[in-house]
Amino acid sequence: MDAPFSTVIRTASHEQHTEAENSSFMSDMLGGRLGVEAYRRYTEQLWFVYRALESASAALAADPVAGPFIRPELARTARLELDLTHLGGPDWRTGLAPLPATAAYAARIEECARTWPAGYVAHHYTRYLGDLSGGQIIRGTAEKTWGFARKGDGVRFYVFDGIGNPAAFKREYRELLDALPVDDLEKQRVVEECRRAFALNTAVFQALGREFPLSA
Repeated sequence: MDAPFSTVIRTASHEQHTEAENSSFMSDMLGGRLGVEAYRRYTEQLWFVYRALESASAALAADPVAGPFIRPELARTARLELDLTHLGGPDWRTGLAPLPATAAYAARIEECARTWPAGYVAHHYTRYLGDLSGGQIIRGTAEKTWGFARKGDGVRFYVFDGIGNPAAFKREYRELLDALPVDDLEKQRVVEECRRAFALNTAVFQALGREFPLSA
């Protein structure tokens, strides 16, 4: 691969990334056309995804491939739980189950975490760099549309207090991708897993879109 791997992975997954961003559910939510219940439902699904990602952190922290990406300042599960408590009260877990598409997404993350650290990196990349970038647009929309306090309860998932300079952090993260200690064939597999991650995410958006069709 002549180009830096971070460039390769971003370029190769651009189509799937765009498809996910432009799903009807995300477009409607970002357009302020859905109620706060849709936002809560979306946040619930994120909880299952990040619980899968972060429950593997301790086991992978010393792994030569995935370990360098495990950074405590990225951890989101506790933040999601704060948001869900704000959105649904202290009993928000009662009766909560993932959508089938979310369960499939979480299961794939868990499988990669157990058996394929480089594949886990693909999922790590698609989630956390997205949170630091486009996730900030979601936060701004949520604050404006549903009246959450700026960087407060309801949107704490999107607030990275431990990262003082997001641009520098993302640059360092891409340098880690460029230095991923695997051969080119394995890097191509990581690219394919990145595409798969976006497809799994898009499937969640499609399921949410069926649950919250725009009535206007």
